[in-house]
Amino acid sequence: MQIGKPGRPVSAISHAYPDRVDVRGHDLADDLMGRLTFTELFHLLLTGREPTEDQRFFLDLLLVAIAEHGMMPTNVAARMTLAADPGALQAAVAAGILGAGPVVLGTSEECARLLEDGQRRVAEGVAPVSVANDVARSARASGAKVPGFGHPVHTPVDPRAERILVLADERSVSGPHVELARALGDAVAEEWARPLPMNVAMPIAAVMLDLGYSAAVVKAVPILARTAGLLAHLAEERENPLGFLMAAKAEEAIAYEPPPLD
Repeated sequence: MQIGKPGRPVSAISHAYPDRVDVRGHDLADDLMGRLTFTELFHLLLTGREPTEDQRFFLDLLLVAIAEHGMMPTNVAARMTLAADPGALQAAVAAGILGAGPVVLGTSEECARLLEDGQRRVAEGVAPVSVANDVARSARASGAKVPGFGHPVHTPVDPRAERILVLADERSVSGPHVELARALGDAVAEEWARPLPMNVAMPIAAVMLDLGYSAAVVKAVPILARTAGLLAHLAEERENPLGFLMAAKAEEAIAYEPPPLD
């Protein structure tokens, strides 16, 4: 039984023929291999177009910025999975990526949606500062957080976020989404009565939107980038096993309290 409305039964991404592989209308072996970098190919696959120089530069920059961040839950989950099944590299990578949600790694997508919604109000004539103040005030009143602000390690600034914004300014790609992100930073600090660092998720979203990417593809960047980091951790896990040590430390850290018997 068909559930939902189907799309057209076609794909514009790739097809394999006996004598060639066609990718977005290009011959993979004769045209793309040796000409495009992986970052450029990633852009082509996502959008159907080869990147501009700024798109290539910043896509590469953002992938580097978010690829690795120490013993995060994604890396811990992956290493413990590989310890339990040393032959399942793909399962260990998947275990790490499954944790890319709105708390760890997946926040850029939330930031992109927030900035898109804000820009719709700006297009209706509301000043960016007013939009930012409304967002911060509403979040504080409801007990929520504004995605893209605050970090448990990086304070008073997230160096990755600062570097992205500096380069966006230097290369003149900072646009209305970066402007709104900065206004949100001021509004959040005022509403919470203390500075909250803009973390790396917000400038990833803002710069990508200003470069013409859709919010729907923003999360692809941290997922692809962190896959590289996961593979590094898993290569190290095979040489220097830590997964069972992590499991043992977790067991030591958590006390068992049996429920009361009736």
